[in-house]
Parts: sequence; structure tokens; C-alpha cells
Amino acid sequence: MRNAEKETVRSLELFSDMSDKHFEELLVGSFLQRFPASVILFSETDLTDFLHVLIDGQVELFASTNNREGTMTLIRPVATFVLASAITDGVYQLSARTLQSSQILMIPAQNIRAAMSEDRKFAERSVRELAHCYHGVVRAYKNMKLRTAVERLANYLLVQHRRQGESHALVLPVEKRVLASMLGMTPENLSRSFVTLKPYGVKVDGSEVSITKLKDLETLAKPSALIDNK
Repeated sequence: MRNAEKETVRSLELFSDMSDKHFEELLVGSFLQRFPASVILFSETDLTDFLHVLIDGQVELFASTNNREGTMTLIRPVATFVLASAITDGVYQLSARTLQSSQILMIPAQNIRAAMSEDRKFAERSVRELAHCYHGVVRAYKNMKLRTAVERLANYLLVQHRRQGESHALVLPVEKRVLASMLGMTPENLSRSFVTLKPYGVKVDGSEVSITKLKDLETLAKPSALIDNK
């Protein structure tokens, strides 16, 4: 790894308080690799060999059963994923694939477990990160259980509106089929939901979305600080 790449990883909250010695030991046997889009990084039934750190690109975590597949979450850089699986030394529980060309650091899971026993600060940060992940799961579950499909889409658009500078125009960061799966819809239901949002100032053209009646959309969506991650 180049020094600049090391510093990018070091700056993550999870690793920020580690001693230099333990951080260097953590990286022994690690791989920094670039993957093209649509590559399966691991399957949910695979034993966890690595903690993954997304340096750039985008990764989809998904699950499948009975010939059905669902998007669980999307990973944006710079971020770690599958920390819980690396710590418990079990299977990944989720599958992962790249949605675009992505640079990923893979840290051996055994190094993560060793660092937790040797570096108190790293152990504390790991617990905190797992707590954040738990809260994320709770928010996602509440979003699915307490909102209609149209409300989920409306709130997703409001989150993207904030993330993309609060302009009237935004770009969907993923394909519509992935977005539909993530929001618990079929692609057909997503299309119908966009039609339902037209009176609230939402117009969609491919991946481009314009919002001309923000207050109306917020009134419909009723965003909640306990669900929507700002």
C-alpha cells in the first residue's frame, strides 16, 4: 500500500486510535485490489476471511433465498463492511458485489480478532462501529415496517436531495432495479411510485430526478430523525 492509502485507512474511526505498532501488524497479509463492476466479492455462505475496506467505488450487500434476491444496503467510500462477521469468525451472512469499478482493501479476519485482544482502543472503536451498524439495521427495519412504498421512495429522494447539495436536480446513484430492491419493491412498483409522486413535484428522466415542490414532498414523506440518516 502507498502511504497515502494507508493514511486513508488510518483516518477511519475504527482504526484512528490504534497504536502504530498494532496498525502495522493489522495490515500484515492484507491486499489492496481494484475490481471491475459486477464482481461478486464473496457469498453469504462463505467463511469470513477478510474485513473489507472500500477505498473508492460502490458495493452492494445483498442476500438471496428460494430464487429471490434482495439488496440489503449499499456501501460508499471510505467505509468498512462485514466487521461483525470478521469478529465472530463465521460466514459472511451477506453477499457482496461491486456496482462500479472499486478499490478495496482486504484485511485478514484473524488480524482483526488479534487486534481486538491486543489493542484496547481498537476494541472500543469496534464495539462503537457495531453499535452504529445495529442502529442502521433498526432504522432500515422501521423504514420497511412503518412506511408505504411511496413514502419510502419519497424519503429516499429527500436524503439524496440533502446529500447532493440540496439543488432541485439530483442523480440516482444506483440503477433503478437496485434501488427498487433496496426499498423493498419490484421495479414495476418503483415506476408506479414515481408516477404517484408527480403531483408532489417529482419528475424522473432516466437516472435524473427533479424536485420542484420540496415542501409538498416533505409533507407526504414526513421524514423522521429516528429513521432517516442525515
